[in-house]
Amino acid sequence: MSWEDTARQAAEAGIDVLLEGEAATVTLNRPDKRNSQTPEFWAALAAIGAALPGTVRVVVLRSEGKSFSAGLDRSMFENFATFAAASDEEVDRTIEGYQEAFTWWRRTDLVTVAAVQGHAIGAGFQLALACDIRVVADDVLFSMKEPALGLVPDLAGTQPLVDAVGYSRALEIVATARYVDAEESLRIGLANHVVPRGELHAAAAKLAADLLANPRGAVTESKALLRAAAGRPYDEQRAAERAAQTRRFRDLAGTGES
Repeated sequence: MSWEDTARQAAEAGIDVLLEGEAATVTLNRPDKRNSQTPEFWAALAAIGAALPGTVRVVVLRSEGKSFSAGLDRSMFENFATFAAASDEEVDRTIEGYQEAFTWWRRTDLVTVAAVQGHAIGAGFQLALACDIRVVADDVLFSMKEPALGLVPDLAGTQPLVDAVGYSRALEIVATARYVDAEESLRIGLANHVVPRGELHAAAAKLAADLLANPRGAVTESKALLRAAAGRPYDEQRAAERAAQTRRFRDLAGTGES
């Protein structure tokens, strides 16, 4: 599918996409529905990730309206009985397809920034967690509501939440389904920056520009190192740093593979 076709599909699902050089902006644009999410919405997000030009280095995720995303569209609740009647394999395959909308934001060749205002509930919370960096408005309210519905977070948000705030705090946030406001989100590491609501989009754009200021290879290698650090023994991480720096020396000297 061409980029133009992808953009049209996204617009039909309530998502606007804009390319500006090495930056892309993805805007959730269903404000009358509080940017609630549907399978069509997820298919469009996944398609954006698949069709994104290789020249793009930074992606900003933002939304129109009072809420970043209020989570699942109410129509989704009608599908619970269908899921219950399906085989384990069918349910697994369906949810895996939904998850594709949330996974590409973590790609090593991109740095992704979520600009979050108002409510980021359930699937909305997990979409914000999909991004590398979160800039939030002072009115933000995060909540993982799935347990209150008898469900679990299943849109690839559990690991990023633990990475951001630690296991015990993540468990408390999820198991209570409570709200986390702007002040707390900054204090516990869920948000990188808190800004007044009216300055949110400008702050995200400024951060995107700052991220583009340094050479792509250095940023990409650094992101890969940081992403893998928690899962590696110390000596393996040191070795990975040496290997990455060797590649950088060669690229800067013009003798590398890129």
